Amino acid sequence: MTHVVVVGAGQAGSAVVAKLRGLGFDGQITMIGEETAPPYQRPPLSKAYLLGELEEERLWLRSNAYYAENNVTMKLGSRVTAIDRAAKTVTVGDEVLAYDHLVLTTGSTPRRLPAAIGGDLAGIYTVRTLADVDAMRAEFQAGRRVVIVGGGYIGLEAAAVARKFGLEVTVLEMAPRILQRVAAPETSDYIRKLHTDHGVTILESTGLDRLLGEGRVTGVRLQDGRELPADFVIAGVGILPGQALAEAAGLDLENGIKTDAQGRTSDPAIWSAGDCASFPHKGGRIRLESVGNAIDQAEVVAENIMGAGKDYAAKPWFWSDQYDCKLQIAGLNTGYDNIVTRGPDAEAVSFWYYQGDTLLAVDAMNDPRGYMVGKRLIEMGKSPAKAQVADLSIAIKDLLKA
Repeated sequence: MTHVVVVGAGQAGSAVVAKLRGLGFDGQITMIGEETAPPYQRPPLSKAYLLGELEEERLWLRSNAYYAENNVTMKLGSRVTAIDRAAKTVTVGDEVLAYDHLVLTTGSTPRRLPAAIGGDLAGIYTVRTLADVDAMRAEFQAGRRVVIVGGGYIGLEAAAVARKFGLEVTVLEMAPRILQRVAAPETSDYIRKLHTDHGVTILESTGLDRLLGEGRVTGVRLQDGRELPADFVIAGVGILPGQALAEAAGLDLENGIKTDAQGRTSDPAIWSAGDCASFPHKGGRIRLESVGNAIDQAEVVAENIMGAGKDYAAKPWFWSDQYDCKLQIAGLNTGYDNIVTRGPDAEAVSFWYYQGDTLLAVDAMNDPRGYMVGKRLIEMGKSPAKAQVADLSIAIKDLLKA
């Protein structure tokens, strides 16, 4: 009987398993995860879960009963320590499991602040797992002071939650503007104003020199010599692909675990999907950190394990909730050279990224229709005239006729 072993019990791993069973795969499936919880949604961790609006069970992608009913062997709280590619086995504790197909959905891990600058002090947190958020939740009490290192989406979402709890919040961003790596200045400006209007202090072009405290963090020293008090610190300084297991097994790496268009690694019996995997895209190679990519890429891997021979065509989309603003993003803005603004129209505004006259991506703030139309246009390969995009007298849906 064919045995598929999935290493990594997150969004991508869960999607592989569900798709295999949905396609009628009747072989053996084993899923191995380091966390004790079954596969769950990560995006709400820094939003609704941290706010206390969601119970843990509501984060779960599927109930525990699903895995039992679909004959999936779950090994949670377990770590794979080695892959033997020649023998086609993985080692889990003192157990050795044989596989026919191995799927690496090992996700990503947060970058941590270096111990050399005080990053190992107590009271410093990252936002990646249930355990991370459970550990920091007691810190969120009105009047306390939090310093958030990193002005990306994770840090800014945590800032929004902290303000809702009545904390004093300072965000440090080393780059000249927040969201610089992922968004246009227009989006940065909108999100900066959103936060400052809610009382957040944002310090851009501001580097961290070191974290202060004996045993537990009590403040931070900036590179310009200023010191800020802090009751706790959240590090939102990016994530790294979970490639250590693949690297130890001698698989090819390139910005993560290198896969071909169908999700195979350099070993034809080993596949990869999700945050950890890079793949060919429009003549280059990219790695996407998003729920949509984790699901879609994992489902293509499942289809190809079943013999479909299907290439993965990414349709990138992302979102972020901050206060009462829902930011939705369609496409990839890499290579843009001009921005068209649509709005504001009441609460809605969107920024449309073009390369020349070609539409690449859309950032939509409280503008679900703008997001949906932009997403469809990008997926259809159509680029409406910029003057039409900017003209609010033209109904958004009419852009699809471009």
